[in-house]
Amino acid sequence: MAINELRSVSTFIKAAELGSLRKAALELGISPQAASKALAQLETHLDARLFHRTTRVMSLTDAGQRLLEDVQPSVLGLQRALQNARTAKDDFAGPLRIAGPRTTFQPILWRLVEEFCDLHPGIQPDVLLEDRVGNWVEDRVDVGFRLGASPHEGVIARRLFPLQLVICASPEYLQQHGVPESLAELTSHRCSAFRNPGTGKVVPWHVKIGDQVVDQPVVPAICSNDEIFELQAVLAGKALGQLAGVTAAPFVRDGRLVPVLTEHMPEYAGYFVYFGSRTSQPARARAFIDLAVQRLTDNPEYLIGEEHLRRRQGRRRSPATRRKTAGQ
Repeated sequence: MAINELRSVSTFIKAAELGSLRKAALELGISPQAASKALAQLETHLDARLFHRTTRVMSLTDAGQRLLEDVQPSVLGLQRALQNARTAKDDFAGPLRIAGPRTTFQPILWRLVEEFCDLHPGIQPDVLLEDRVGNWVEDRVDVGFRLGASPHEGVIARRLFPLQLVICASPEYLQQHGVPESLAELTSHRCSAFRNPGTGKVVPWHVKIGDQVVDQPVVPAICSNDEIFELQAVLAGKALGQLAGVTAAPFVRDGRLVPVLTEHMPEYAGYFVYFGSRTSQPARARAFIDLAVQRLTDNPEYLIGEEHLRRRQGRRRSPATRRKTAGQ
């Protein structure tokens, strides 16, 4: 006969403490019949009588007393551990494992983590930044941020803001090389390109033509697998680049970068925060998700507004266009 050892032992301990099987059943939330069956199964399993029973009193036999002394500390420890596990999700202090993309998102995530730690000093952030989409279960991730679609089934996603891809250059570059008036003129410009650190391949620019987003291959004058390096090259006037809007936005606003070919700027994908079931999450993870949604959802700080997209500094035709016009 199968025996539920944990229930049988728990029933035995409670009956010994209360001196009554009926009271033990009431305390454990089971029927008197279930309690009697559990105790009988335990005695059969051990081939030992654990209680002397009369119509009014239950008292431990010598075998029962020895068993109680042996198992009671362990069962109580197990019950405490289970209770701690139930309440741990409501405890704010403790580790919070966060995953996100290294490219474009690092500064945003730091500001979010810094604010959250100021609000809740007991938090111990454990941040994993990489551009690959990892296995969230194996990596024990509480909260994640990614571009595009959800990486795993069963993961809940909340959209935060779109990824703009803006072609831009410094005013000095445009003054020297001219402003491209069409995608075709990119062949006469010094373009930067991003090399995917995971695949090692040069990523084509993504441009909008009509309602479609298409790949625009460029011959890179400068190529890097680090977006910040590419940003510095564009800021220094060494190249025309396509940068993430979240990266370029502050420099567009202060005039150090000028958007060009803005009619071809796509909102290529979106940033999302990912998490599992909110009911089983630690309270600290739920609070961090709420802060992320509050701070990041369509935040204009991370987007280039229409007024800046329309602004052009040092607008000049490109050298190729000037040569073509001069030849007519």
